[in-house]
Amino acid sequence: MEPQRSQLILLTGATGYIGGRLLPLLQQRGDRVRCLTRRPEALAGRVDARTEVVAGDVLDRRSLAEALAGVDAAFYLVHSMGADRDFEEVDRIAAENFAQAATAAGVRRIIYLGGLGDADHALSKHLRSRQETGDLLRAHHAAVIEFRASIVIGSGSLSFEMIRALVERLPVMICPRWGQVKAQPIAIEDLLEYLLAAVNLPTTSSHVYEIGGPDQVSYGQLMQEYARQRGLTRLMFPVPLLTPYLSSLWLGLVTPLYARVGRKLVDSLRNPTLVSNPLAESTFSIRPRSVREAIARALVNEDRQFAETRWSDAYSSGGNPRSWGGVRFGSRLVDSRIVAVNVPPEQAFAPIRQIGGQTGWYYADWLWSLRGFLDLLVGGVGVRRGRRDSQTLRVGDHLDFWRVELYDPPRQLRLQAEMKLPGRAWLEFEVTPDGPGSNIRQTAIFDPLGLWGLIYWYGIYPLHQCVFAGMLRNLARAAEHVDVQHTSDERSRLASHSQSTERSPAARQ
Repeated sequence: MEPQRSQLILLTGATGYIGGRLLPLLQQRGDRVRCLTRRPEALAGRVDARTEVVAGDVLDRRSLAEALAGVDAAFYLVHSMGADRDFEEVDRIAAENFAQAATAAGVRRIIYLGGLGDADHALSKHLRSRQETGDLLRAHHAAVIEFRASIVIGSGSLSFEMIRALVERLPVMICPRWGQVKAQPIAIEDLLEYLLAAVNLPTTSSHVYEIGGPDQVSYGQLMQEYARQRGLTRLMFPVPLLTPYLSSLWLGLVTPLYARVGRKLVDSLRNPTLVSNPLAESTFSIRPRSVREAIARALVNEDRQFAETRWSDAYSSGGNPRSWGGVRFGSRLVDSRIVAVNVPPEQAFAPIRQIGGQTGWYYADWLWSLRGFLDLLVGGVGVRRGRRDSQTLRVGDHLDFWRVELYDPPRQLRLQAEMKLPGRAWLEFEVTPDGPGSNIRQTAIFDPLGLWGLIYWYGIYPLHQCVFAGMLRNLARAAEHVDVQHTSDERSRLASHSQSTERSPAARQ
């Protein structure tokens, strides 16, 4: 008997927030995936060997036929909120093109993500367009599964990033009327679970499912819960006369939202977005997380994803190595710089593994001692602890006022700060081979706790420019003057360390 062929799934919006999260999940399931995008190069390195990437545009009907050929189910995750022209008209054309092309290609099902909102009341242009898109898809295709969701809680989502920016930056906030409007947020993981479940849902007709978590809360309550989990105290004062236009200008000043998208988002916040139809609950076995669980998971996942990020990998796609200073990634601020050395990685890593303690910090040791003294004055650990061993490190070791969080010789050392700070801080060193030589990347990472954390970071930023640049410069010099025989012995020791780690049961978990 011939083995059953895995179904082919078309994913639009793979470079966006939802589609970007959905893509690896589809690939992990074993389905064949085809991504439709206007910029195929944007997906380079993000798809596995089995995933096809085709160029196409939902506004160009002729480009859709090839992309939809042989497709079983298609995810329609496209919208034009950032479009310069009338986004409602753009969304209409796109939806009609896609649905008609899908019908002509014999696509079994279209899965679409829209927005919650009571159509019997005056919806914002954005929500009205999201629901109209669903109507147009159903008008031109027989089987459309539409999910309507409220606020999506997950690091990187537009609404969550707005909440994060407001709470992190403003100890006192003015809350317009939309701050009290109720919503029914859903965690990104739960939303993705619904989308995946829709692929094989046993139905041949169209359905609309309203989805959300168990809590009905306002934006103000969401901000207070985020503040509570971040250990921040925030005061909020209602200002009922602040119009959506003025609100969008205000948000543009204090959040990453640019004005055009911010205005459309704020205009939508005046509409309650609550689940009124329980069909999803009776159809799917998914039980979404509470708001408290969703925010906690978003913060934990962000920590994990950020810790797993290799800065050298992230920057290598940009061509020449670049240095970054004060760049924001999520809630974190990053100061990263790189230097090339004409020595192999083992030799380049040698001075890094000796850092701190009696060796010092390779530049302005008196400043590091002063920082330790100030830390002692406020009840911190200072720099009195030194280090356990001058030549070797292991995860968990104290290193002056740092703690070794990751040690992977001769590639990576990451230290987490234990001094008193208005936030969390890490210092990371990475060594990567570059032809006959190596690149050493040094990265300072700071997760500020509210306004005082931002003031601290930007207050000492000029000092960082001097100290970290000097440290990296001297590390490079030290690497080029490391004793070659000592480095050879170290290479043997590292090989032994790697073999013993591979044999360790804990390492295989």
